Order: sequence, then structure tokens, then C-alpha cells
Amino acid sequence: MNYKEALDFLYNRLPMYQRIGAKAFKKDLGNTIELSRITGDPHNQFKSIHIAGTNGKGSSAHAIASILQEAGYKTGLYTSPHLKSYRERIRINGAMISEDFVAGFVSNYENEILKISPSFFEITVVMAFEYFAKENVDIAVIETGLGGRLDSTNIIKPLVSLITTIGKDHEDLLGNTLDLIAYEKAGIIKKGIPVVLGDIMNRPKEVIRKQAALMNAPLNDAGNGWEVVIDKDGFYDLLFQNKKIYESVDPDLKGEYFLKNIPPVLEVIKELNGIGFDLNASHVKNGLENICSNTGLKGRWQQLSDKPLTICDIGHNEDGIAQVVGQLKKIEYRKLHIVFGTVNDKLIDNIMALLIKDAYYYFCAAKVPRALPVEELYEIATKYGLEGQQFNSVGDALQSARNNAQSEDVIFIGGSTFVVAEIENL
Repeated sequence: MNYKEALDFLYNRLPMYQRIGAKAFKKDLGNTIELSRITGDPHNQFKSIHIAGTNGKGSSAHAIASILQEAGYKTGLYTSPHLKSYRERIRINGAMISEDFVAGFVSNYENEILKISPSFFEITVVMAFEYFAKENVDIAVIETGLGGRLDSTNIIKPLVSLITTIGKDHEDLLGNTLDLIAYEKAGIIKKGIPVVLGDIMNRPKEVIRKQAALMNAPLNDAGNGWEVVIDKDGFYDLLFQNKKIYESVDPDLKGEYFLKNIPPVLEVIKELNGIGFDLNASHVKNGLENICSNTGLKGRWQQLSDKPLTICDIGHNEDGIAQVVGQLKKIEYRKLHIVFGTVNDKLIDNIMALLIKDAYYYFCAAKVPRALPVEELYEIATKYGLEGQQFNSVGDALQSARNNAQSEDVIFIGGSTFVVAEIENL
């Protein structure tokens, strides 16, 4: 079996949440545990960090991995979904998993996969764990896919866990209140394993506190000690208990929402240093300033061109869209052009109410079954006074925006990971 045949098998034979939605979600860890057992339980053969959260978990995972890489640790990184290549999901020191390993894994375990019938995500998780084990990584940073308690990644026993934020997303699967969502995310907390909290509101934070107490897991609220201060040059001074620890840091992740992710990332680094890792100030500074180049991260407030200023971002739920909109409003422009599409299982009305009224919209649908049909998207948008037109594809929408924009305008592409993924030459 070659790489293309392996991908065809993964995409066509296995249910994939990113494409078909809730039908692919397995509400137990049975398949993952069984497939892991067959492959020798590779997750027990390397150290790990586990990250859950509604927003911020991907960029936090990449930031932590980047810092570890700067310190010379052979660092695995598992994230999802991917933008362009399946291999983006599984990396070591920023390099994607090889095509040969993907093909070999699927070929070696094809019979077992057919027997167990795992989801696309379940098999990808176990593949990542086997890859990290066979490559003898020093540590792996593991991002949950959806939720936490029942997420396939939740068979690991990490050195430290991180819960970044709690917001409304995937409510059909995780619950329709922040408390219920927090309970699912808190499912990654393990007995005696320290857990770091990011920017989380009091009620869901209390749910997490109770779970941590139940598991006798030390709880570290990053907001109680860390502070990010922007200096006169626009760089970041990072303070702990009012003492400057890291000075004049200029992260290459330019989304303002990343500011909220820095304190919990630093708290995770502090936890690792406390158990024997050697992560000094230069490792942290260089790690934060080279996240994208070290780890291959794309699609987070990524600038694609200068004139007109063109930016894309994968923010796709209420909190994510609100933060993106807030940053867009701070930019000076003659006219704002927004290429926008979304999926059919979001709170579309809530998202539409957040969007900028005086922009011109290029509505589209990505080429995935979960995409909200552009006709429906356009109809909802008109109810909220959003002006624009429909396009048959993301490419057509973006091309029209580029044709219409002048050099002093701004083009933004977003609303869905899948819309950003269809940008050519990303």
C-alpha cells in the first residue's frame, strides 16, 4: 500500500468528524484502547503534555512545542485538523510524519482496522503515538480533537495538562451550557497530574476545580501569577507576580487572542522546569518568536499579502469570531472585504450578529459535506444586514475580493478552518 492508497483508505473507509460531523464521533474510548493494545500501547513509551480547550489549544500546543524545540528536546506534536496535508497532524521538531510511515501503519494494521472499525481520528491518534514511540521523542505535545473526557487522545498519562478556554462549540456533542462543556474538557485531568488553567470564567472554572479536587490534581490558574505587558515598542514583557521574567518578546503569532494563551503556556513551562526540564529565558523567548517557523503553524492571523493587506484566520466559533472581529476593527482601511463561509453545525445566527456591518462579503462554502450551503448562508446574512454576494467556491470568492480591492483596502478570509484550507499557496 502506498501513501495515496493509505489516504484513500483513511478518508473513504473511516468516518471523519471534520467532513461528516457528529456521525463520526465515538462516545467511548474502546476503539482507541483496543487499537492501541494491538500496536503495543505506544502512548506509554514517551512523555507527554495534554491540551484541551474551546479556543487556543492549537496555538498553545505549537507554542509549547516551539519552546521545547529551542531547548533541544526532540518534540512530537499532534494537532488537528490539518489545512493542506494529512501529515500536518503529526510532527517531530516541526517536520511532518513521512508518507512511508503513514502507508506502512495503515498497511500493517489494515485487517485490525477493518475488524475494529475505528474513526478517522481514532486511527490517526494511535498512528501518532506509534510514530512518537518509534522515533524516541523526548516529549510530545498532544492536542485533543473534541472535548476531552471521551477524546481519543485521552488514553495518555501526561506530565501536565492544560485547559485553555471554555466557550460554546460542538454543543450537540459536549452539552449546551458552559458547565457541561467544562465537565467534558476537565475529563483530561488525571490523578495527581498538575493541570494549568487559561482564561476561563468563574462558573466553568469551578467545574474544573471540582474535578481537579476529585482527582487530587494540583490546579494552577495561570491568571493568578502571569501578566503580559506591552512595552513602548509593541513588544511583550512577561511578568510573574509583578516581576519581569521575559523581556521584549515579539511572538510571530500576531493574533491578539494569543495574548491570552501566553500565561498558561508559561505556566506549563514553569511546571516542566519544576520536574527536571531545562527551559531557560532564551528558549522561551526564541520559542515564542519562532512558533510558525519551528512548528509549521499556519492559518492563525496569517498575513498573505501587504497591498492590499490580506489576512486569514481559522477562528470559527462565537468566541473565536468575536476576537477576530475585534482585531479587524482596529485596522485602518478604506474598505473591508470579507471572504466568509462556515459549517452547518455552528450557532450561525450568533456568529452573524458579531460580524462587521460595513464590510462587503464574499459568501462561499468549502468543499466538505459539513459546509453550510452558500445559499443558506447568504439568506441568513441578509437578515443581519450584511451586504455581499454568493460564490461557487472559496477560490472564486477570494479572486473576486482581490479584483475589487484597492491597495489601501483589507481582505479577510475566514469563518471556517475549511475555508482557510482552500486558499491556494497558503
